[in-house]
Amino acid sequence: MSTAADLPVKDSAISLPDLPWPLLQSVAALADAPLTQIAERLRDATLPYVPSSALVIFTEDCTGRPQKKAGAEEIISRASIAELDTLRATLSDEAPWFGEAELAGRPRPVLALKHASSNALLVLTDPHLADTGHNVRLDLVTYLWRLTARRIREKVADAPPSYLLESRAASAERLRVTAELTDLHSTTLETLLAALRSSSLDDAAARSTVTDLTAKALIGLRTHSDRTTDLVEEPVAKAFERLREDLRPLTRYSGIEIEFIEPPLNGRALPGEVAHAARAIVRGLVLAITEQPDVSRVRTQWDCDGENLLINVRDDGRGALKADDPSIARLDRRVQALTGTLRIEVMPGWGADVFVTLPLDLQASRPARDVAGWDLAARELEVLQHLVAGHRNRTIASTLGISENTVKFHVRNLFRKLEVGSRTEAIALAHSHGLR
Repeated sequence: MSTAADLPVKDSAISLPDLPWPLLQSVAALADAPLTQIAERLRDATLPYVPSSALVIFTEDCTGRPQKKAGAEEIISRASIAELDTLRATLSDEAPWFGEAELAGRPRPVLALKHASSNALLVLTDPHLADTGHNVRLDLVTYLWRLTARRIREKVADAPPSYLLESRAASAERLRVTAELTDLHSTTLETLLAALRSSSLDDAAARSTVTDLTAKALIGLRTHSDRTTDLVEEPVAKAFERLREDLRPLTRYSGIEIEFIEPPLNGRALPGEVAHAARAIVRGLVLAITEQPDVSRVRTQWDCDGENLLINVRDDGRGALKADDPSIARLDRRVQALTGTLRIEVMPGWGADVFVTLPLDLQASRPARDVAGWDLAARELEVLQHLVAGHRNRTIASTLGISENTVKFHVRNLFRKLEVGSRTEAIALAHSHGLR
């Protein structure tokens, strides 16, 4: 019997040195790029094929950072959302578009590509294509852009808590600055209108012309403000419909029935980070539930009480999802990043019932109220904090290095001292005293 060492070595159809290593390295760099560096990585990847002065990505998936830019500072520092939105509206499909567009305050030659599924936009300014092989070069840039657009969506969906916090803060800050600029320029333009309409100006033709121009500028400014607001807020019904679309392949191919209970149409709009996080959390919960062999039906419901997005996901009564499952722990960290809460109730025969609350407004951290009146021992307070975090007895025991029976002992003492009859009541009382 021959061994591997006895077998003849045949020449490969493609030798390793002939592989397109620069392109493969660019693909690897894009796959590994953090969201904050993905524009620089894409620019490095596209330069060998289509040299350009700057690269701008416009994506509504990143509500806190809708623009991702690299290249000439005089371009990337002045490119505006309004300009990019206008350019995107002219593109009918994913085909590369060459032309002149207003960007960074003046008309420029650009190459623009739109990603159909996410509606993201890529713009290369002052593009230069070689005389030969331009179709192949365009195909490579298109391929790299589609890869990047998909990676942006994936990375936003799986973003760590730190990114969610930073992105949400950026969204709030941009809204604040936009509101201030709108007020400032609105006052200026309204003053101009009042002056130009004054009867002391006898040049009627000039007054009429300037009045029209100023009115148009005022409308444009307010439209820009509304557009910026739209980028950081999403109607709750639209956000839920996007969730339904995200889960449609699962219902189509897995045989799992998913029931959707829609939020009220007049519910408050969701901040962008809440909408993205909510969809990611529900997707994660549904996947965790449907991985259990005895589950065939899942129900998900969204509601809005004016201050919070309320999410409920439950199975058909045969699941046994646990709070200490690694997948649930990851989702809980996303919830906590938005100062929300995740709670799981599991009962034999009733299945798993998951409740998530996500505040719609940024809240400054507040100290817990004085709980000295409860007369809790240090260990009892630790156990209560774990209950608030949604941890089950086994997880608490493992974390604190005690037995489950000892945890049960502390829980009974907590119920007595807090004068409650269940974990749910204890958690609600703790929340009311600022414990998180």
